[in-house]
Amino acid sequence: MTKIMIDAGHGPETAGKRSPDGALREFNFNRAVAELVKKELAAEGIVVSYAHDDQKDVPLSERTQKANKLNVDAFVSIHANAYGSGWNSANGIETYIYPTASKGSQLLAELAQRSLITACNRVDRGVKKGNFAVLRDTKMPAILIECGFMTNREEAVLLLQQTYRKQCAKAITFAILAWVYRGKK
Repeated sequence: MTKIMIDAGHGPETAGKRSPDGALREFNFNRAVAELVKKELAAEGIVVSYAHDDQKDVPLSERTQKANKLNVDAFVSIHANAYGSGWNSANGIETYIYPTASKGSQLLAELAQRSLITACNRVDRGVKKGNFAVLRDTKMPAILIECGFMTNREEAVLLLQQTYRKQCAKAITFAILAWVYRGKK
């Protein structure tokens, strides 16, 4: 039985994780997409658990320890990006893996990136490498997805829309299922 951990990045109280006008809090976007992904994956028979908590900020070490303890097959962290603290032109979708990531992480990242770009029709910023705790300290394939920039006026509007959140969730779900059916290699 395949087990996936979904992480709505950051937490409800994480300082500074919002659009410049305050209309969008990153955790609200992350959590909404995570819930949609969980629902879709569960319908396909995938066991899904969360690394986050809707009521409090969960330290990164607790998130990764939980994933490792549950021995999940993959860890998927969902985010909305930001560049600086004011409005700017930075835009697009990117997916991160650890610099020495496994082939499983690389494949999952490539599938997620391709699926999100196709579904959301945003700028393709590619698969990148990052030394993030949720990628570094997990023992299974792990990716961190940035679904658009909260600091870009156009993308901030999209990130607030249920339609866009569903597009992101369906794309992430499609990528995870494609990865699972390829044998998680």
